Amino acid sequence: MPASGAVTRSTLSRQIADALRDEVLAGRLEAGREFTVKQIAEQYGVSATPVREALVDLCAQGLLDSDQHRGFRVHQYSVDDYRRMVEARMLVVDGIFRHRATALPCPPRGPEPGVGVALVSVRRRGEAAARAARAGDLDVLIGYDIRYWHELGRLVAANDHLADFLHRLRVQAWVFSVPHLRSERDLLGWLWSGHVDLVDAVTRGDADAALAVVRAYNAHSLEWADRLEAPERRGGA
Repeated sequence: MPASGAVTRSTLSRQIADALRDEVLAGRLEAGREFTVKQIAEQYGVSATPVREALVDLCAQGLLDSDQHRGFRVHQYSVDDYRRMVEARMLVVDGIFRHRATALPCPPRGPEPGVGVALVSVRRRGEAAARAARAGDLDVLIGYDIRYWHELGRLVAANDHLADFLHRLRVQAWVFSVPHLRSERDLLGWLWSGHVDLVDAVTRGDADAALAVVRAYNAHSLEWADRLEAPERRGGA
């Protein structure tokens, strides 16, 4: 049936896009790596159409670049790109907490039942992310961190467009960060683990405390970016 086939192809395209995104996030598909639709189709044993759809989707997310003659290439972000991601994140989140304080889902009297359940789930993801950060387990941290921020963003922003924008920035930031973090001598010192503090502030309806946690996190991220450009690291330490 045509409708069923369309759904199946769309689902397959998403699965391929998710699998490739995970490969990029894990650093197994490194920046600058080139490949074609045919190569990916053969790798996954599928037709070219869902693969092409998946790769175009990843291009729209900023993870791949398309070259008409050479196929696709994993996008390479610079330190300046990363710094701009953090700055954009700061502007959006500051705007949410400063100008839309009512967007916090939990007023001082406590969360509404449905939102409260969602925040409990977010807190569990935050706890898992924080444990992984303290243990230096990047592979576990990335997965929990991305889901934590995406779910929390949807609750706090009360605007799916803003939440999706922040989610896209977070994925891109991780794509940039992973190769550098894997070679970082002081890995534990640069992995943020304040997830629980943030979700607790949101649960209390304390916009000031939540904003303070996020600002400290962004400052930490910018400090790391400065470190990457420090003279002693320019040689590729």
